[in-house]
Amino acid sequence: MAAQADVIVTTISNNLNGSKHESMAQRAHRLIRADIISGARHPGERLRIEMLKTVYDIGPTPLREALQKLSTEGLVLALEKRGFMVSPLDLDEFSDLNIARIEIEKVALARSVALGDSQWESRVVAATYLMNKEDEALLASGDGVSDAWESANAEFHAAIIAACGSKWLLQMRDHLQDMCERYRRSSISQSIRKKLISNRDVGKEHAAISNAVLSRNAELACRLTESHYMKTLNRLKVSPNSVGDMQP
Repeated sequence: MAAQADVIVTTISNNLNGSKHESMAQRAHRLIRADIISGARHPGERLRIEMLKTVYDIGPTPLREALQKLSTEGLVLALEKRGFMVSPLDLDEFSDLNIARIEIEKVALARSVALGDSQWESRVVAATYLMNKEDEALLASGDGVSDAWESANAEFHAAIIAACGSKWLLQMRDHLQDMCERYRRSSISQSIRKKLISNRDVGKEHAAISNAVLSRNAELACRLTESHYMKTLNRLKVSPNSVGDMQP
């Protein structure tokens, strides 16, 4: 039954499109990474090579290469003589990640607001429209965060900083975004499921950020974005005992 469950939870990742020229190690890295970020591979889960061979249909050598790379990214822990495990979630680490993400994002956002052209504005408008639809669907479902919401959220935040004019800022920001995603999914899920004790409305937050961006008010957009990200952290601080086993 456990093996069957492992196969089921990786269905989405195995359908992700990769380059037809990618190596088996690259494929293993892409699929396992996606499953860790999405929560399909749970925090603290042991990543046994024999199990991974069955789940991903990839040999042991490329799997070990992928796991070593994921360990350098902080998503996997290499256990001395005991293999690998998915890195546990930790509030102190997330707080540190959040500080870095906010500072990088504010710099990129201010530059994007200053430099963005009409094509950039069109992308922001389109991303805002899709984000609004997914925010409404998330609230109506009363359930956890869907892949559709995550995709819309990623595009929304990517769109507003896309015109910053620095590939290095974008690369650093994207890495921090990925590292925060496991925490973010859990925080939003908690807000939806515990709406009686939470006054968070992510739809209004996204709309306010978009309005500030399109009005070219960089100071307000940066302040709202920082508040938006801090609420994710604060939501988790309300239920610190749940951090060890956060799932979407």
